[in-house]
Amino acid sequence: MKNQKFNYLKITLLSMLVLGLNVSCERNLSEDAQVATYPKTAEVFIDGFSAGLSYGAFGNTLLTGFNVDNEVKYKGTASMRFDVPNAGDPAGAYVGGVFIDAGGRDLTGYDALTFWAKGSQSATINELGLGNDFNQNKYLVSMTNVPLATYWKKYIIPIPDASKLKMEKGMFWYSEGPENGQGYTFWIDEVKYEKLGTLAYPTPKIYDGVNKTEASFIGSTSTVSGLTQTYNLATGINQTVTAAPSYFKFKSSNESVATVSELGVISIIGSGSAIITAKLGEVDALGSLTINSLGTFTPAPTPTRDPANVISIFSNAYTNVPVEYYNGYYAPYQTTQGGNDIHINGDDIIRYTQLNFVGTQFSQPTVNASQMTYFHVDIQVQEAMTAGDHIKIQIGDFGANGVYGGGDDSNGTINYTNASFTNGSWVGFDIPLSSFSGLTSKSHLAQILFISDATISNILVDNMYFYALPNAPTVAAPTPTVPAANVISVFSNAYTNIAGTDLNPNWGQTTVVTQPLIAGNTTLKYAGLNYQGIQLGSSQNLTGMTFLHVDYWTSNSTSLKTYLISTGPVEKAKVLTVPASGWQSVEIPLTNFLPVNLADVIQMKFDGNGDIYLDNIYFHN
Repeated sequence: MKNQKFNYLKITLLSMLVLGLNVSCERNLSEDAQVATYPKTAEVFIDGFSAGLSYGAFGNTLLTGFNVDNEVKYKGTASMRFDVPNAGDPAGAYVGGVFIDAGGRDLTGYDALTFWAKGSQSATINELGLGNDFNQNKYLVSMTNVPLATYWKKYIIPIPDASKLKMEKGMFWYSEGPENGQGYTFWIDEVKYEKLGTLAYPTPKIYDGVNKTEASFIGSTSTVSGLTQTYNLATGINQTVTAAPSYFKFKSSNESVATVSELGVISIIGSGSAIITAKLGEVDALGSLTINSLGTFTPAPTPTRDPANVISIFSNAYTNVPVEYYNGYYAPYQTTQGGNDIHINGDDIIRYTQLNFVGTQFSQPTVNASQMTYFHVDIQVQEAMTAGDHIKIQIGDFGANGVYGGGDDSNGTINYTNASFTNGSWVGFDIPLSSFSGLTSKSHLAQILFISDATISNILVDNMYFYALPNAPTVAAPTPTVPAANVISVFSNAYTNIAGTDLNPNWGQTTVVTQPLIAGNTTLKYAGLNYQGIQLGSSQNLTGMTFLHVDYWTSNSTSLKTYLISTGPVEKAKVLTVPASGWQSVEIPLTNFLPVNLADVIQMKFDGNGDIYLDNIYFHN
């Protein structure tokens, strides 16, 4: 089976091969203000192309893949021949295109598009249909996964509601790729519109006939999905086609909460509940969406990291790499629904419901994150949690062959318990990639999975990206605001520092001490820290002070402590959290340094590893 999905509807016209004459002029009139009578021509291809017809190929297709064949035909003298390329053909990945009547036709008197087809082998055509006009595709119809035999068979594409097709331009379209990587040939003949009169039991659906319930927020927009129409054919077969939103008439039960446009775009405008339903013609569509609007939405914090140090998978703050999907719907065990389906005031958010596990894949191409050191993601749990609830984050690498299951894959997983999350609030995670035990390579990353084992069902996800911390800060530490009268300063441009202080006494350390300017501000740098002392210019009585303030920045330290030392010597350490994301400002109660004699503090010390930038070292009350 093929697993290709061609994004031809988003690709501009590459070539237009004019195969007919007498193309009508475009009229600048709405459909509701027609003054002309459009032809009711039924034929599309009967031994040749009907008058006014032209052909346009989709992008990245094999342009030589379509021809008229005078040897093989179902009836008459000619048929259409389509030569599907092999996988990897540099001339084109697939065959596909549109047959357009630029002047438009009145198809209201027909109920189906029919044709005969066969293949050089048994195959499954990806998609066939009508209504693709290389413009709005307002009345697009698709019949997918069409089985093809090696003998001629008749195919019927039901029109969901022919009354809409008063001036339709998209007569026929198709798209097909290799079968199991191999090309083949298929033929189509006798393409025409018919009034069969035998189509029965119309069964339209929205949301694939499911009655869904979703939480949402003011400002969110989404599009009604899962739009289909099914007819029972004279043969007894139920034929289903995918139908464009414009065939349906949508309704909101509460327009003060949610409105829905002709194109099926739902806009949340207030708090409360609303039910979205639809009709196709006079028939109620199966399926609905119950929206529970929770009011104003609080977005995840906007990332501020330098884009030069980021590889983004999903974030409006950065340019994202190509992503195949945000929900792979892995059969048969996945229950997770949703994906990138919340759009609020220009911000996109991933929403997962019924979560047990779900994957985001970005393997075409894979991502080389060998220079990245962290993975960031913002997660909001939208339900109460109990002990034992968890979410595992897994990152997968497809190896040098770039193929899942290719023998050189690796992955690593981090588990976060319910204590790491807060119901209804965003929580940001900055995870060292080195913490993903089992992830032996970062050069061909391709998947991110969230696994709750159904303990947590409803989450929002935003700002998934890999990043590296810069080697040095690009902005100065925050300027202190404590009044100078309440400060004893060791090192800061904002205050007068203790006179005679030695910032680099010779205690046998290997640390290299410099004072670089960061954004115009003098900063203390410890390169290759093992330990480093500061000899105060005089003994300091800190009994009137309450806190030690320190600003520090490091991208590579895994251990850092600061000490106060009094005569004796008596010293006490305080552990600082590293590595740090940006400048970290800490306020350490001086009582944390007891039994140091706070009336006789003579030295400070830092020990640990890595490269450390320090600023605004002072005591205050």
